[in-house]
Amino acid sequence: MIYFDNAATSLQKPDSVADAVYHAMKTMGNSSRGSHKAALNSMQLVYDTRRLIAEKFGLDQPERAAFTANSTESLNIAIRGLFRPGDHVITTALEHNSVLRPLYLMEKAGVRLTILPADENGCISYDDMEAAISSDTRGIVCTHASNLTGNMLDLYRIGEICRKNRLLFVVDASQTAGIFPIDMKEMNISVLCFTGHKSLLGPQGIGGICVTPDVTVSPFKVGGSGIHSFLKEQPDSMPTVLEAGTLNGPGIAGLHAALEWHNTQDQKQLYEKEHLLMQTFYEGVRDIPGIRIYGDFTASMRAPIVSLNIEDYPSSMVSDELSQRFSIATRAGAHCAPLMHQALHTEKQGAVRFSFSHFNTMEEVQRGIDAIRILATEE
Repeated sequence: MIYFDNAATSLQKPDSVADAVYHAMKTMGNSSRGSHKAALNSMQLVYDTRRLIAEKFGLDQPERAAFTANSTESLNIAIRGLFRPGDHVITTALEHNSVLRPLYLMEKAGVRLTILPADENGCISYDDMEAAISSDTRGIVCTHASNLTGNMLDLYRIGEICRKNRLLFVVDASQTAGIFPIDMKEMNISVLCFTGHKSLLGPQGIGGICVTPDVTVSPFKVGGSGIHSFLKEQPDSMPTVLEAGTLNGPGIAGLHAALEWHNTQDQKQLYEKEHLLMQTFYEGVRDIPGIRIYGDFTASMRAPIVSLNIEDYPSSMVSDELSQRFSIATRAGAHCAPLMHQALHTEKQGAVRFSFSHFNTMEEVQRGIDAIRILATEE
């Protein structure tokens, strides 16, 4: 199988990731729940992973990184733990439902929500973003890159807008964490939400939320903490305030191995290979009759995603043909990005998404181009 569904989850991962998960399953105790060797080793691994996360994302204090199941949980924690009735929040039409649905819940609770529209190429206006700020605006919540078009938002520019207006800045880094540079200090990010199973190449079921020291996030869940057991409330220090219950030890071990693997690689070369694979595929299919491609391909940096349709054929039909006839894995449908599909006028058809990893090859890309050409020219 040729795997072009990396925006959903990475499939090819370093061998060390699976080895670390297996080893943890056989040896790992419960972090912060004992003083015996297995528990202490677990606690050390958990701390070391926080340290690697902090180094990766420009966070000064490792304890400000808390573990979650994925970006969705991180974003729920951030959005529902930061904003209150009477606050005004700005977001964009590029967002995944993991941003939109928590914001819609908060809107019902009394938060005022502004959603910046996207044009037919899936781009927003930063001038409109600044113009939307008012006296009750508390924060901006946005993705780093669209999971449908691959279009990226300028976090430096948005961070400066937030700095100038003293706003919270919450970033969904689902599509970028691990392959694009992210520095919370330089970008003025208040809360960074990420998952481990995409470009970071970790296991499914592990993610994180990074919170700067000047920001307090109310706990999304409460319960066992391993410390201060006689308190009626969840301990209020990070990371414990956001980590009720037993952590996903094997997932953290796998994420630790993935982060260590990244530290042995040239990150610029990893990105350049993904970009080359994406660009080669885009150039190979864009002039095929009947092909429509979505997104802005003039930008110097973009996530390695190409979403397309063949004439008016349902995207699900095209994706099934790619899988059954050519053994090519893609993603069809709405991609949990309803507002972006509305902007692209693909609500009914959806889109076929090709998303690339540096583990893919040029030969695989060429086979993908050939498959699209065959499907587009068949009667």
